[in-house]
Amino acid sequence: MPRVAALDPSRPVRVLLVSASIGEGHDAPARVLAAALAERGAEATVLDALVAAGPAVQRMAGAGTQYDGRLGNVLYDIAHPLVAERPRGQRATARLIDLLAGPRFLAAVEAERPDVVVSTYPGATLMLGRLRADGRLRAPLASAVTDLASLRWWVHPGVDCHLLIHPESAVEVHRIAGPRARAVTVHGLTDPRFTRPPSRPRARATLGLPGAGTVVVVSGGGWAVGDLRGAVDAALALRVDTVVVLCGRRDDVRVALEQRYAGSDAVRVWGFTEQMPELLAAADVLVHSTAGLTVLEALMCGCRVVSFGWGRGHIRQNNSAYAQLGLATVAADRAQLATALAGALAAGPAVPLQPQLPQAADVVLALAAAPGRAGGFPYA
Repeated sequence: MPRVAALDPSRPVRVLLVSASIGEGHDAPARVLAAALAERGAEATVLDALVAAGPAVQRMAGAGTQYDGRLGNVLYDIAHPLVAERPRGQRATARLIDLLAGPRFLAAVEAERPDVVVSTYPGATLMLGRLRADGRLRAPLASAVTDLASLRWWVHPGVDCHLLIHPESAVEVHRIAGPRARAVTVHGLTDPRFTRPPSRPRARATLGLPGAGTVVVVSGGGWAVGDLRGAVDAALALRVDTVVVLCGRRDDVRVALEQRYAGSDAVRVWGFTEQMPELLAAADVLVHSTAGLTVLEALMCGCRVVSFGWGRGHIRQNNSAYAQLGLATVAADRAQLATALAGALAAGPAVPLQPQLPQAADVVLALAAAPGRAGGFPYA
């Protein structure tokens, strides 16, 4: 593994966070980690990988985000196994991306003169891992892995340390990158408020939600994808007192749902919100379509989770892992959703998932100081 020169103690550690503005699941961890690093005296910069890679890769990634339709879903289901699950397909895709964007992307990264690089976007991790493995990237590299499973793009032998949100992901990390690959389960890729969520009564009072009765949150992630209407209707059929449906940054989805439920006092339609810690602490159940970090955030608040509405591509593998590990109930259709939601409501509050874990910012700074595999790294 390539190494870097010793850090200069006369200046702050430079950390480059590489994200992509195609979903809060990538940008939010980068923002949170950047803030934590700045609090520790580091210089943290966020780079949009798609902008750095250039227009060709931007168009490829942009086309891949238009999934919320029948044709888009079918195409995604066909493409995902080819490029993200089969090693040959992944290698071919990596070579294509490297050809289209490798030199330009590396130049953008090196222009920041980082002491350590952290990727929160798997497409960038794939490029950076190859650059690090062949010596073109000199700074140590960390991958912030915010999915539970289907990790072939999140994991690479060239990555110096994989930062996990679920300890169970380590098995797949080692299967892909080898038994010596570093994998550290951390806090600090979510809003710090999730590590100390408010009580349910306090959270509901803060948000102006009823103190009594049941609250279900329906979310389609930052893209507002999946069967949000089906989830709301299922909650209403069970006589849930309050349903908060989140539409991310999709104004068209928000307007359509506001019109559909204009006559219902039980339904509240929200756009993007910065109050997710309070909202998930207030809720009895989260019905979520896109897996990922929001599921962990709900579990940290003691909110039960049903995964429903967009079981496509990597979401399918994550759903399988959620079900196997008992972290969430998975519903494949509206009939299963009705059963799963009724069961989750009947089960009552869950115990908040709050294990004692190292902070991601501390692991990143330790990696900058001791990038090699032998000695000096306290999280090995």
